[in-house]
Amino acid sequence: MDIKKTIERVPGGMMVVPLIAGAIINTFWPAVLEIGGFITPLLKSGSSTLIGLFLFCTGASINFKSAGIAVKRGVMVSISKIGIGAIVGILVMKIFGREGILGLSYLAVISGMTNGNGGLYAALTSEFGDENDRAATAVIVINSGPFIALIILGMSGSASVPIMSFIAIVLPILIGMLAGNLDQELRKMFSVGATMVIPFFSFALGANLDLKMLIVGGIPGIILGLVTVFLGGYFNVKVDRFSGGTGVAGASISSVAGNAVATPMAVAMVDPSLYKMAVIATPQVMAAMITTALITPLYVNYIKKRGSR
Repeated sequence: MDIKKTIERVPGGMMVVPLIAGAIINTFWPAVLEIGGFITPLLKSGSSTLIGLFLFCTGASINFKSAGIAVKRGVMVSISKIGIGAIVGILVMKIFGREGILGLSYLAVISGMTNGNGGLYAALTSEFGDENDRAATAVIVINSGPFIALIILGMSGSASVPIMSFIAIVLPILIGMLAGNLDQELRKMFSVGATMVIPFFSFALGANLDLKMLIVGGIPGIILGLVTVFLGGYFNVKVDRFSGGTGVAGASISSVAGNAVATPMAVAMVDPSLYKMAVIATPQVMAAMITTALITPLYVNYIKKRGSR
């Protein structure tokens, strides 16, 4: 049976198919993933460990000589990602106020659009990008977590920026880079692991999603996801190409991260007056995250094919 070839016919198939499979099982038969032993850590609770291994293997494949290009690319697409999300969110706030537009508040827009899915970025650039796109993961993680939204909303003076969390994400890449550059044989050995790990952490990520949240978040959440991919993605791709990339990195960061779901409540902890808004925004961001997890790979595939013509 040509299972691998069949999966690869789906754009980003090695990421998307396991992710959808995990989400379906978690939505309808969650007990299957909670039987303990080796099953639960491998297929549900171990996504962070698997992504850490992936980042290490990715780092091992990076040559120090190309690090400068990777940093430049990561900085450019991160600025675009955060900037577009901030602009759209502030415009919603200034024009439509607390009521928002189409049921979307500025809190939901900023929480979702400024926070990219680092795991999805890593998987997509591994399949569609070059080594500089993959190495840019070390910079991309700067937009992960609630602190960017807090800064944009003018509340950063009351909140602590989780610097150690940032360092903890970057370190596996740096350690992998060190190992790969010290020994070419280690580079060859670990580089293979990056591709192998993708379907495992993708399934584990999906196993923490509940497709019912698409219903709870409703149309506004789906709209937020589409705006993140196509409006935000348009500018991200332009900036990526301007910096010398193919557009793959810009398209790959055009998603909503899983930890973005916690951002509205994190903001509400700083400003309790936003609590009611955060309650509504949370399922919307969740719906946007699920939407982008399904659509961003298709968008990346389109950008890749368009760029290769």
